[in-house]
Amino acid sequence: MIAMSADEYVKYVTENMLKYFFSSKEERKKLKRAKKTNKDSFSYRWFGIVSILISQKIKARKFHLNE
Repeated sequence: MIAMSADEYVKYVTENMLKYFFSSKEERKKLKRAKKTNKDSFSYRWFGIVSILISQKIKARKFHLNE
């Protein structure tokens, strides 16, 4: 991460706050909905890629047992 001086940080925060305050309510709601739909699954957020790999192995094993 790039280090910011205090002045740059204050400028960054101020710009983002102003963007938020001057955006319409509908636009903020649309952004909030978009963030919710792009969320990763619970298991991935909490346990990372390992949980997905384990679940795929289990599914593959079940598939081969049914053949």
